[in-house]
Amino acid sequence: MSRLTRDQQRELTHGKLLEAGRTVLTRRGFLAATVEEIAEEAGYTRGAVYKHFGGKEGLWLAIMDAMAEAHLRLLDEALTRASDQRGLVAALTPDAFTDDADALRWSVTSAEFTAAVARRPEVAAAMVEAQRRHEAEIALVLERHCARLGIAPALPMAQIVMVLAALGGSLALRRGLDAEVDVPEILSGVLGVVFREA
Repeated sequence: MSRLTRDQQRELTHGKLLEAGRTVLTRRGFLAATVEEIAEEAGYTRGAVYKHFGGKEGLWLAIMDAMAEAHLRLLDEALTRASDQRGLVAALTPDAFTDDADALRWSVTSAEFTAAVARRPEVAAAMVEAQRRHEAEIALVLERHCARLGIAPALPMAQIVMVLAALGGSLALRRGLDAEVDVPEILSGVLGVVFREA
């Protein structure tokens, strides 16, 4: 078996830390999780986390970037299968709200991160930049599929994406506290108003 190059080793370490970070942060929450726990989960020392990400906040942002890329790919695939307005609404209404306990825990962890960095301008700015980039990518995908399906959005797409992100996050938190909240029904109702057939 051939030895890994330095770049390959760095990439492998980076990936293991991302995976361990997502696992530990989901399990413990942003505030309770420590760099030491994350490093131990990945099989490294805390120095590896600082070397690759600069700390827990940088790791969080890297995890969010990786998740955003995966989300965008899956969203585009789901929207490609949509053949009408109802299909588009269904593609935008994830089952994770009701079927995935880890997704609900991740929503709580996300809220913790947002609150923790709100008073730290440098981290908050990096978070906002990443959000804006991801929202712009989603808006482009949605605009393309709306045009294909003959759907007329009720607002500019950038505003719709921002509102849906805020609504989805808030509803996920509410669902974490109140299992009777039917998030898919609420979201599909809002989406049906926002994305109208032309």
